[in-house]
Amino acid sequence: MDFYEQTGKRALGSRLRRLSERITEQAAAIYDLYEVDLQPKWFPVFHALSEGRQRSITEIAREIGHTHPSVSQIVKEMIAKGYVTEKKASGDGRKNFVILTPAGRALHEKMKPQLEDVQEAIETAMSETCHDLWRAIGEWEFLLEQKDLLRRVQEAKKRRESGNVEIVDYKPAYKQAFKQLNEEWITRWFRMEEADHQSLDHPQEYILDKGGYIAIALYGGEPVGACALIPMPADPARGRQAGVFELAKMAVSPRAQGKGIGLLLGQACIDKARALGARSVYLESNTRLKPAISLYHKLGFRKTTGHPSPYERSDIQMELMLG
Repeated sequence: MDFYEQTGKRALGSRLRRLSERITEQAAAIYDLYEVDLQPKWFPVFHALSEGRQRSITEIAREIGHTHPSVSQIVKEMIAKGYVTEKKASGDGRKNFVILTPAGRALHEKMKPQLEDVQEAIETAMSETCHDLWRAIGEWEFLLEQKDLLRRVQEAKKRRESGNVEIVDYKPAYKQAFKQLNEEWITRWFRMEEADHQSLDHPQEYILDKGGYIAIALYGGEPVGACALIPMPADPARGRQAGVFELAKMAVSPRAQGKGIGLLLGQACIDKARALGARSVYLESNTRLKPAISLYHKLGFRKTTGHPSPYERSDIQMELMLG
């Protein structure tokens, strides 16, 4: 069985490289057929210069989608062959322009029948296929400009790993993990405050007994994340109505980050808030924590103001309306 049939689309890059190598090898034979002394890899640069005007290496690289060093190396090889030459820009001796030599222009004229025949041959080959390869390549180039393959694989990895995450309700066996997970991130960025000690040392009394909720994230059966939902007392004087819960004490172990655990924890707490009849969910954070702020935006939170904070580190307040 063919290797690419076995590996499937995972070997897309390797298969495209094989196709490219095969076409390049045949292109060299076509140049020989027309007695044209030009290397296939030179063609994009040669074509960019075929209009006759001088171009900088940067301009050529931008036009053909190659790197500057790659174009620079090809130009050196073509200069050695006598097809192009470099000229200093008038008024700026530091900038070089590249232009075809008389030999290069003569070669361009000689290649016209070859290019015409190659165009016809490729169009004929494409007419014999079920798919338009040229358009498909264009679509792939566009897609990868919008989101490259690395980013797509990273997202697939996160989806796969998040499928192995289990969100469970808090129980006393997770008390130490709940405290350690939060202390780990708080002390990395800030300092522990009195409100932290109260809720982390006594989660039953300060969170659960008040009608709150704690979600624990398990990965491979091990607690690697936590998030709490704490009811906030109504305060008409400050415009706070009943039915507001605070999203607090969200923490994910550094060794488990990148698996979408924060999003799963946040969504689980929001779902719980809805089940408890909450009208909104409120949180406090710090703008230094950019990934966290990005996560809250993804969950639907928007910036708000007006609530007094027990935390010195808090410099942003956000709220998600559920009604």
